[in-house]
Amino acid sequence: MKIGIVGLGLIGGSLALDLKSLNHQILGVSRKVTTCEIAVARGVVDEASTELSLLQDSEIVIICTPIGAIARTLKQLIPYLEPNTIVTDVGSVKKNIVDECSGLWTNFIGGHPMAGTAEQGIKAAQSDLFQGAAYVFTPSRNTKDIDLEKLQTLAISVGAIPYICAPEVHDRAVAWISHLPVMVSASLITSCLGEKDAEVLKLAKQLASSGFRDTSRVGGGNPELGRMMAEYNSQALLRSLYEYRDNLGQIIKLIEQKKWDNLAANLQVNQQSRPDFLN
Repeated sequence: MKIGIVGLGLIGGSLALDLKSLNHQILGVSRKVTTCEIAVARGVVDEASTELSLLQDSEIVIICTPIGAIARTLKQLIPYLEPNTIVTDVGSVKKNIVDECSGLWTNFIGGHPMAGTAEQGIKAAQSDLFQGAAYVFTPSRNTKDIDLEKLQTLAISVGAIPYICAPEVHDRAVAWISHLPVMVSASLITSCLGEKDAEVLKLAKQLASSGFRDTSRVGGGNPELGRMMAEYNSQALLRSLYEYRDNLGQIIKLIEQKKWDNLAANLQVNQQSRPDFLN
């Protein structure tokens, strides 16, 4: 199958590697000539160009650009698409994207592979990134069953687990388990930096270990991605932030009032519930 990928960063490059290893013909497009050269030299894609015209005759095109560029990229891509070409994306927000893009292209199906690392760019691309990861598809009213099945098959072929849901349901769910953690994690780092005693701050940096590494990882990631999460999923994100703030307030009260048994009970519920969120 001839598959086009627009955006050869971590996600686009990693998808290209896996799909190429399955004998698909992979055509890549990037804004930068150097990225195209690296992608071809590393064997990430069969061909690469800065021109979207390279993707004509592709059966499937995957847009792996930042969220804010997805609809714009689709508009520029349309002149080179065949009538039956399936177009999907990898954005972490779906409602706004699906609403706009399905209006531009009938065969557009929203997608979101729930995988990644803190690294960016074509050099961060790696094989098997999607092994065991959820891969969400958010079809529109126009979506054909056969097109959705093709995308699910592709997701399974790279080791991912496909899920199907409405775009708005996706956005509320990822606000809890992806977008909220980014903001909370970023706030943790900011709070630590607010320590006024230089000696204490220096020691805290020296002592930070696995606990801080785990809880601060997503907050110390790509700033542009965090901004896009907030900008394009603001309603669902604010809803989860308000709920988080209320729960944090309850914990503060328990500590202020020295209600240690109540605090322990709260933490025990969290301990028991956490495995339900871990695949």
